[in-house]
Amino acid sequence: MKILPKDSLLYHSKPKPGKLETSISKSLNTEKDLLLAYTPGVAHPVNEIYKDSDAVYKYTNKGNLVGVITNGSSVLGLGDVGALASKPVMEGKAVLFKKLANIDAFDIEIQADNVQNFIDTVCNISPTFGGINLEDIKAPECFFIEEQIKKRVNIPVFHDDQHGTAVVLSAALLNALELQKKKIEKIKIICMGAGAAAIASMKLLLKMGLKKSNIYMFDSKGLISKSRKDLNKYKEYFKQDTTIKDIKEIISEIDVFIGLSKGNILDKESLRKMPKNPIVFALANPIPEINPDIANKIRNDLIIATGRSDYPNQINNLICFPYIFRGLLDVNATEINDQILVSLVNGIRKIVKEIPNKSLYPNLTICSFGKDYIIPKPMDPRLIKELPSIISNTALRKNNAV
Repeated sequence: MKILPKDSLLYHSKPKPGKLETSISKSLNTEKDLLLAYTPGVAHPVNEIYKDSDAVYKYTNKGNLVGVITNGSSVLGLGDVGALASKPVMEGKAVLFKKLANIDAFDIEIQADNVQNFIDTVCNISPTFGGINLEDIKAPECFFIEEQIKKRVNIPVFHDDQHGTAVVLSAALLNALELQKKKIEKIKIICMGAGAAAIASMKLLLKMGLKKSNIYMFDSKGLISKSRKDLNKYKEYFKQDTTIKDIKEIISEIDVFIGLSKGNILDKESLRKMPKNPIVFALANPIPEINPDIANKIRNDLIIATGRSDYPNQINNLICFPYIFRGLLDVNATEINDQILVSLVNGIRKIVKEIPNKSLYPNLTICSFGKDYIIPKPMDPRLIKELPSIISNTALRKNNAV
């Protein structure tokens, strides 16, 4: 569906500006209500929280409140538009939290002069929230920012551009490998792109059994290799000891092509040279690394996924972020770790293979697990029914949250 600029601007401006508003969750109609809601009655929960910090989850909305926080340095496909211009996107993310998982969210756009100021600001306001969703922060700063905030706060911190993409991509890829009868321990991957999503995705796949020696990661300057002297520490982790410079030199050995870069960079000749039963994730938006219609004409043994909703197998972070936070908030979890991410990957994989109960989901279109259905649709109602409990149980085992 084509979206016209005028339609978007009208949607965001009428009947009132923006996409969010606050609402009151308690009665505030009588004088007694007023005395309970504010002074003097509010002193009693204050004292309870002062005596026991965990009481904040009993007497305030902290346990159902996420901060959607950015500096606006890497917004959608728009780049570094700054904190102020990023606000519509952050409002949109907050709307999705509420609609899909009934989580309240505040969008917080921080104008910071440097990375440390941003980190300090997030940490200083963290007592407000039950979880923090970092969003649209450029690499490599995003890695350091997340690492430092996680060290300083006692609530879950999740950079969706990294880990949301990694979870959904990993679930889809493992299902595609199953259909193509390939083992993750044996496959070779080209990862075209070396930003936040690419690095986080490859690291999560390593947890699932992929061998680092079988990852060929490319950035705009070529292969991440030992001969490069311009690598940050996050890229350097994936450097290969090889003289290969171009994907054409290795493509005949590559089982999986993952594109997190820009459109039309996987050519027909390279796709033809890939081994039997190839997998291509062409995730650049709005133009994939190769057009799926063209790719399917070249290879009838191909499984292809994109980031677009008008093709099968959309890799969409909507499948992940509302439900991981729902599960974490439900048990007042204190962190997100690899065990939680892996459990979410496995939970998403399972939903695709289930035959839905028509009495429970009468409006759900039944799809069969196969080359055009390796990942759930973003609006599948089973996501909210099944995934949060998986996350809660994993978080409880790991964190002993109550």
